[in-house]
Amino acid sequence: MGLFERYLSVWVALCIVAGVLLGTVFPGLFQWFASLEVAHVNIPVAIFIWLMIYPMMVQVDFSSIRDIRKKPKGLFLTLVMNWLVKPFTMAALGWLFFRVIFADLVDPQTATEYIAGMILLGVAPCTAMVFVWSQLTRGDANYTLVQVSVNDVIMIFAFAPLAAFLLGVSDVTVPWDTLLLSVLLYVVIPLIAGILTRAHLDSRSDHSRLNHFLATVKPISIAGLLATVVLLFGFQAETILTKPLAIVLIAIPLLIQTYGIFAVSYGAARAMKLPHNIAAPGCMIATSNFFELAVAVAISLFGLNSGAALATVVGVLVEVPVMLSLVAFANKTRHYFEE
Repeated sequence: MGLFERYLSVWVALCIVAGVLLGTVFPGLFQWFASLEVAHVNIPVAIFIWLMIYPMMVQVDFSSIRDIRKKPKGLFLTLVMNWLVKPFTMAALGWLFFRVIFADLVDPQTATEYIAGMILLGVAPCTAMVFVWSQLTRGDANYTLVQVSVNDVIMIFAFAPLAAFLLGVSDVTVPWDTLLLSVLLYVVIPLIAGILTRAHLDSRSDHSRLNHFLATVKPISIAGLLATVVLLFGFQAETILTKPLAIVLIAIPLLIQTYGIFAVSYGAARAMKLPHNIAAPGCMIATSNFFELAVAVAISLFGLNSGAALATVVGVLVEVPVMLSLVAFANKTRHYFEE
């Protein structure tokens, strides 16, 4: 394990502090970066995420994908957690905390919007960052690609009706441009680039050039993750400093949801005797969220300055540090699973 990976949590913590400081000192610069959007997808963040995803896509071996149908349990676990468990536990936790536990701290209208934002996070499974978590846990790149792709297809059909059901409204507007552009940016384009790169480097089928290339680009992938953290926290520096109590109140149920879903998924994966390189990324997919989609829908439904939009932004802020802690846990408990 290299220096970057060994102390990754330290680098991320430093980047969080740096992001908040830079966002406070140079707010105009970060507002300009934030304005570089297409269909609510921020282009600088997309480029950094692309740097993270690309090395894993190079590892995808299409000749092995056909064998995945022989081991469907990992895919089954991810689908059950993403579509039958996570959206409903997120809604239940939102109701419990903002209708009961925090009822005296938040007015009813704001509480409703916070719950809505949490629900939008819960019904949107992750598309991009999960490739990073899979790579950091030495996950099966082929299996992760299939899991993400199947979830994306289901999301196209299930996101709007499930969100409408849980929000209690019938006119949820899905930003199709955000959804489709995200799938194109984070799955299709890096996958094609990875296939072409692998075909070029591994033309002699001895993997030597391929392995050397992957070792070379690995630091770039980690640098992309750290740059993403700086940008995300720089974008929200003002919110972090002006609304600390709201952020803490929203973060508490989100943290319980994230760690709870991971614990249930991880325990189920072990009971199902899944190998670690399928169990770990499968549980990461079940745990993480598609924050670009959730933020875009929250803004379109409730407004830029709404409590729903703030809740989805808090989801963005807690996502990276929390997922890195789960990556560390998964790597330390590798021996619980079959390799």
